[in-house]
Amino acid sequence: FFLLQGPWSHVGGQDKPFLSAWPSTVVSEGQHVTLQCRSRLGFNEFSLSKEDGMPVPELYNRIFRNSFLMGPVTPAHAGTYRCCSSHPHSPTGWSAPSNPVVIMVTGVHRKPSLLAHPGPLVKSGETVILQCWSDVRFERFLLHREGITEDPLRLIGQLHDAGSQVNYSMGPMTPALAGTYRCFGSVTHLPYELSAPSDPLDIVVIGLYGKPSLSAQPGPTVQAGENVTLSCSSRSLFDIYHLSREAEARELRLTAVLRVNGTFQANFPLGPVTHGGSYRCFGSFRALPHVWSHPSDPLPVSVTGNPRHLHVLIGTSVAIILLILLLFFLLHRWCSNKKSKSHEPAGKRTVKREVGAPWPSLVASLIPKEKITRPSQRPKTPPTDTSMYIELPNAEPRSKVVSCP
Repeated sequence: FFLLQGPWSHVGGQDKPFLSAWPSTVVSEGQHVTLQCRSRLGFNEFSLSKEDGMPVPELYNRIFRNSFLMGPVTPAHAGTYRCCSSHPHSPTGWSAPSNPVVIMVTGVHRKPSLLAHPGPLVKSGETVILQCWSDVRFERFLLHREGITEDPLRLIGQLHDAGSQVNYSMGPMTPALAGTYRCFGSVTHLPYELSAPSDPLDIVVIGLYGKPSLSAQPGPTVQAGENVTLSCSSRSLFDIYHLSREAEARELRLTAVLRVNGTFQANFPLGPVTHGGSYRCFGSFRALPHVWSHPSDPLPVSVTGNPRHLHVLIGTSVAIILLILLLFFLLHRWCSNKKSKSHEPAGKRTVKREVGAPWPSLVASLIPKEKITRPSQRPKTPPTDTSMYIELPNAEPRSKVVSCP
């Protein structure tokens, strides 16, 4: 009796196994998740059971060793799991059930949006409000930080006609709270089937290191269309520099390079600029990508003048307009000359030949085909319209030339 009492006393107590999910308990539909059951006694055989939701047939009456790769995951895999490890001193041969692990499957509904107020760059010790909202009426929201195995934070949604939302106040800000966040929505009757994840939101804590310096080459005031480069530098051993523009959420990042003067610097080429703005830069280390330095002093970049391509466009437009006006003037003058010739007396009317232009080609370009008549077909009475006949030397047919109106 006393030999068996020792092992049995731990069954259902300290020696129950521990169940975990990797890389996370939040799994996208179609992906895989690894369930691992660990025993303090070193037993590596275990069984899995699902407590709620739809049944998963591949789990029942099966013994697993060390871990179980589950997937491709579908909404049917969402639910609460436990494991039992092999235990030779138990009457049943198995330990007590492990801790529960809830697997949540994402991608069932449209993704919500995640915002930070007043912004994603938060000074150390201050508070930031994370707002998750959707046009779908979600009764619950989940807030999840990437890279951790802890269960997501469950939040109650506020319903309204346009959808639903939730606000979560996070702070005072420390490096432990910084990271990449996403939020999900769910409905009451399917609590473990989540929406697609929101776009990632990087929450950064700033102000834990000394500020770098920011300068502009060739200078902070440039002509529109000119190239400008912003240089961020410091004597601190920063691995990465971040450049942000006021009123813009995105930021540029570059690896720091050691210069001959002993500073670590990164050059941000902005290319041909057309608009000004105020810029700041920050330094950080690869080991703590969401922990940044104090911001540099703001650097206003001013842009003067018009872009060079605008001058080219204006010049081309003026040239085209002048060419059109010139052609219109020449056409108008040519028509005026034809009119004046049509009113001259018949005895004085002559046709001048253009220098270098042969008569046949000149006449052919001016005579419509339907107006050509044979001498025998000419009317014997003067025509009543405004057309005139011109006798061409050494040519039998007479051509009818239509004058300009």
